[in-house]
Amino acid sequence: MTDQPPKLGGIHHVAYRCRDAKETVEFYRDVLGMDFMLAIAEDSVPSTGAPDPYMHVFMDAGGGNVLAFFELPNSPAMGRDVATPAWVQHIAFKVDSEESLLAAKARAEARGLEVVGPTHHGVFKSIYFFDPNGHRLELAWQFGTPEQMQKLRDVAEDMLDEWSRTKKAPRHAVWLHEKIAAEA
Repeated sequence: MTDQPPKLGGIHHVAYRCRDAKETVEFYRDVLGMDFMLAIAEDSVPSTGAPDPYMHVFMDAGGGNVLAFFELPNSPAMGRDVATPAWVQHIAFKVDSEESLLAAKARAEARGLEVVGPTHHGVFKSIYFFDPNGHRLELAWQFGTPEQMQKLRDVAEDMLDEWSRTKKAPRHAVWLHEKIAAEA
């Protein structure tokens, strides 16, 4: 036996809580076009044996990615981490073009959702809105060139080190992001 980390093959699924499994499946189907893959429901938790009924639904997010939700009827009502701003915790999905991004914005707004953006991030643009459970969603179109992405990767360690020391945006990073944005 060696002390090697496991060789990961990607994310099997990411799971969040929802208020209502049916409402959640319908939202992700209608607004984002996700297919409802499967549901698992039990009266006790398989890993712990605790008596706690749940509905676990799985949505196809494309590209082999799966987004899942748990409805937990015997748990207290859902809340969110009030110490963390609402914009921080979010689920970001890829779209393939600016046209797709703008069409998704129009689709969400036509369903009465408040959408922020497109917001320009230098190498990608995003829109943001909330699902019925209060989870913030982001749709992102990445257009950065391989060279631009490499420049960002080349400064990532330095940025992290500077941030760790100062807790302020690293100046060279701000300059690089502004330069890349100007190229776009």
